[in-house]
This record gives sequence, C-alpha cells and structure tokens, in this order.
Amino acid sequence: MTKPHDAFYEDFGLSGFTKYVHSPFVAQDEAACLDLADRLTERYGKVYAQDVLADLQRLQAAPLPDEVLSTLWLAATRAHFDPVGAGLGIRTWLSRIADVCVSRIRQDDPSFLPAAPTLGTGTDAGLQGSVLAEIRGVAPALTEAATTSIYTAPLPDVVLALERAVTEVDADLGFRLFLRAMKAYFVPISEARYQRFLDLGERFGYHELVVDDPNLNIWSDLVD
Repeated sequence: MTKPHDAFYEDFGLSGFTKYVHSPFVAQDEAACLDLADRLTERYGKVYAQDVLADLQRLQAAPLPDEVLSTLWLAATRAHFDPVGAGLGIRTWLSRIADVCVSRIRQDDPSFLPAAPTLGTGTDAGLQGSVLAEIRGVAPALTEAATTSIYTAPLPDVVLALERAVTEVDADLGFRLFLRAMKAYFVPISEARYQRFLDLGERFGYHELVVDDPNLNIWSDLVD
C-alpha cells in the first residue's frame, strides 16, 4: 500500500478541488475559480495546498498534450469552467491555481520553493492495472455520459485521457480524477464495482469517504 492520506476524510488534491468547481460554489469564470482556490486553501490550510500543488506539478511535468490536460480538467468539473474556451492555455490555467497554492504554503513557510515533481512514485504495475481495468470496464457508459450531456460540450476522448493520466502521470491521481469524472457525470455502477472502487481506495491509503460520497450513482440491480 502507498503511504496513507491520513489527513483527508474526503477527496483531496486537484480532484478534491475540482469537486467544488460547479454552481453554487463558483461562477463560470477565471476569477471565481481562483477565488475558490484561495478560499479552499485558506480553509483547509498548508497540507491541503501542498497536495493540490503536487497534483498540478505532476500533470504539468507529464508528457501529456494540452488537449489531454484540458479533457481531464473538463471531465472532473463537468466543464463548468472551460479555461481554454475563456482564452487561457490549459497549462497557464493550472499554473495559476498552483500559484494560489504556493502563496498559501508560504504563509506558514516563507522560504518554500516547490520541489521537482515525481511521476508514478510508489505505484506497482498491479495497482496501475487494476485502475485501468475499472476505467475500461465503464468506458462505454462514461463515454456516452460525457458525449451526450445536455449541459456540456461533448468529451469523446475522456476515457483515453484518464488512461493516460494513470499510465503517464500517476495511478493515484488518475484514479481520483476517474472517480471525479464518474461522479460529475453520475455514471451508474453496480454494487460489485462500487466495492472494487472502495478496495482500490484502501490500497491507495484513502479514507473510505474519498471514494464513497453521495455523488456515486450505485444501482443494486445493475450487473457490470
């Protein structure tokens, strides 16, 4: 098992931040999203800001095209705010959130300098494979939800983007972004798959509420 995330009783890091990027928490513009980042890092403190920053650094350092990064952001937030559509490059946008995190960390540690990110640390091939299996197991349902939503522009490449997050960035972050996309689009899952999600969360060292929140769409009579 990787190092437990004992400080968090709900989703954390960038996936935890994107949980709040929707109405009524934030309006659909850059300033409102950055204000949200400022409020969340102030409320939850240095450790919260450090985890968001670490996820952002991993995404920025990974060999992912801008289109993939943009898809990951849009899928996690159900496209509530589209930075590219607002005229921002996705890497510029991620850097602006990172700047908010650094500012908050420096309130406690004025000499703080962001360290170089590490990709895939502590993830064995079996754990990565388990995450990929769950993504691929819901690929048709997730793709349909992300391409037919009446509220957002279609995201046909969401599954590929999530797979690349797992294999090229970090299985931990990839799993959390996958869960966030599943919750954002309210994709139905079976009780058995829900239990597998919980088991994966335990293997990553999450508190169970990181996985198990009211936004998971669990159907007792669904077989998948």
